[in-house]
Amino acid sequence: MSEARLTSLTIESPPPPRTIAVRTRESKGNDGGPGLFWLGGFKSDMKGTKADALDRWAESEGRACVRFDYSGHGESSGDFTDGTIGRWLEESIAVYRQFARGPQVVIGSSMGGWLALLLARALRSWADAAPMAGMVLIAPAVDFTEELMWKAFPDAIKREIEVKGFWLRPSEYSEGPYPITKALIEDGRKHLLLDGLIETGCPVHILQGVQDPDVPWRHAEGLVTRFARDDVVLTLIKDGDHRLSRPEDIERLIGAVKEFG
Repeated sequence: MSEARLTSLTIESPPPPRTIAVRTRESKGNDGGPGLFWLGGFKSDMKGTKADALDRWAESEGRACVRFDYSGHGESSGDFTDGTIGRWLEESIAVYRQFARGPQVVIGSSMGGWLALLLARALRSWADAAPMAGMVLIAPAVDFTEELMWKAFPDAIKREIEVKGFWLRPSEYSEGPYPITKALIEDGRKHLLLDGLIETGCPVHILQGVQDPDVPWRHAEGLVTRFARDDVVLTLIKDGDHRLSRPEDIERLIGAVKEFG
């Protein structure tokens, strides 16, 4: 397997400036199908199992593939505690506009699912943006800062966030706890989608594990009802967890991507 090209993009707004690490794989021809654009999850990076598998598949098919790390994640600069949905969305838009060429299948995992939908909405403002051929959302954590965090937090945790500005949340996915900041919660409220209708302008396939402890399958079911016009398929995986990184899950993921050409 050849390595994808590692490059970077400096983003200055909103401040402070940060350097975003981007891995790109060029298309080997015009008939290989849409490129892949990966949006990772909260506290994850672009070298995870699913992202690597998609990049390997893209190489085998001669397709373009773009993946990157949000600021405060992986190989990108910046402090994780400065991160908000708005900041990471601006980075996603900038990377998409700079590196996406031709039709794209946008794949968003967990938080990346929320950002994928926000990206689709934002790109309608730019006539020259690469079109989305389809979207695959893996356990999409849409509105998670409000619906899956703030509303679920007991009063003691809410008070700690209000007073200290953060709460250290234990995680089974990392060695230690990670901060949930007041800024993350408050900024998330500016980007909520579940209180209105959603239009992506492309077909959408959602993959959701029924055994997911972080994003309940009912959350994905509720998301489906918010799509106004787009063709949406929801696949529930009865024994699937949040990561959906097993070989059979990767096979389903690649199968969903293939649906869009």
